[in-house]
Amino acid sequence: MSAGTSNNRRVVVTGIGAVCPLGQNIGEIWNNAIEGKSGVDRISLFDLTDCPVTIAGEVKNFDVTKPVGPFQPRPNQPDAAPLTQAANAKEMRKMGRFIHLALAAGMDAYADSGLDAHRSKIHPERMGCNIGVGMGGLPEIADVYDSLITKGYKRITPFFIPQVIPNMAAGHLSMLLDLKGPNMCNVTACSSSAHSIGESFRMITRGDADIMVTGGAEAVISKLGIGGFAVMRALSTRNEEPTKASRPFDTGRDGFVMGEGGAVLILEEYEHAKKRGAKIYGEIKGYGLSADAYHMTSPAPEGEGGGRAMAMALRDAGINPDEVGYVNAHGTSTPAGDVEEARAIARVFPNAPKHLHISSTKSMTGHLLGAAGAIETIFSLLAVKEGVIPPTINLENLDPGCTETGIDFTANRAAQKNFRYALSNSFGFGGTNASLIVGKI
Repeated sequence: MSAGTSNNRRVVVTGIGAVCPLGQNIGEIWNNAIEGKSGVDRISLFDLTDCPVTIAGEVKNFDVTKPVGPFQPRPNQPDAAPLTQAANAKEMRKMGRFIHLALAAGMDAYADSGLDAHRSKIHPERMGCNIGVGMGGLPEIADVYDSLITKGYKRITPFFIPQVIPNMAAGHLSMLLDLKGPNMCNVTACSSSAHSIGESFRMITRGDADIMVTGGAEAVISKLGIGGFAVMRALSTRNEEPTKASRPFDTGRDGFVMGEGGAVLILEEYEHAKKRGAKIYGEIKGYGLSADAYHMTSPAPEGEGGGRAMAMALRDAGINPDEVGYVNAHGTSTPAGDVEEARAIARVFPNAPKHLHISSTKSMTGHLLGAAGAIETIFSLLAVKEGVIPPTINLENLDPGCTETGIDFTANRAAQKNFRYALSNSFGFGGTNASLIVGKI
């Protein structure tokens, strides 16, 4: 469905929040991205004995109980403490780490939106939540299983199931913020949060909601998570050079670097946002999605499936390919995927050498898996708004398959550029693809 086909309901972004390897607030994260800093370091979250991969992009010194926003108790929870924090220490034990990251990002985005001052005029049934999560509480599953084996059934925490179910990130945010509209969680591997944003966009265009709290979260930096991807030979083993390990499009790439984080956007129907005088970052213009129907982990040759998602997003947005100035690539730093995506971009944007920049911010954050699409949509929005394209760091020798496209891959330094639209790609295992187009309002 096109953004213009349901009563001309346009969708804008009125709040953003994130925690990721580059920082714990949007200002810090964006500044570090523009400066080309890496958030990859030696893993601190678990014992690395015998672990073949010892590097990842962690959210360092993260505390989910930090104060967030001047909020009041929700109308249906008069006895609840004011929402001055994402969760208190007691409540935190009931949640997996991915939920902690989602709450921190979600509460920051909500505070940024200024919606709390208008809640008496907004019916909670017109506000919804969709937080994409790729794998859920994998570390918590492993920890509880260890307790089961060593101590027996009676030592399983009664909070185990709520800790690990992927949709509990959206569930907790809906309870904290009294969101009684659509409540969902897209689980589509590394496309999860991009699909969540896209589906939230469609919910607003067709009138199912006026406001959606949407994005993604992921936290699987654990023995089981790292070990599982390592035995697939999917991860970089550049353990002695953590900050140089994620190198999308470079001939020396040897796999992706796992990251973690949460990223949330407040999507709002344009007239609704304008009426309350909201700050607007930009507009969600188009959404495309497709399946490779090819292989469980490898992309289709020439990025055929991803190319169809990009083309669909352009049609949905009703814009010409030449109007797009920037593509935030999926660009994971894997030997096969990077070149296939580059070729797909070149095919969808035939005049790309004249007008397009590409970069992969995973070179700095690592791969946030289910949260990747959300943080990269935020980067794309800010790139359009600020006229600055974040770089692909560690790009020393461009792969010949990328060189042949003639496109600028924004190597190592940010680029100043005035443009109207950006496209963000997210592709996942199982051949699932999502593309989002954002633009100036």
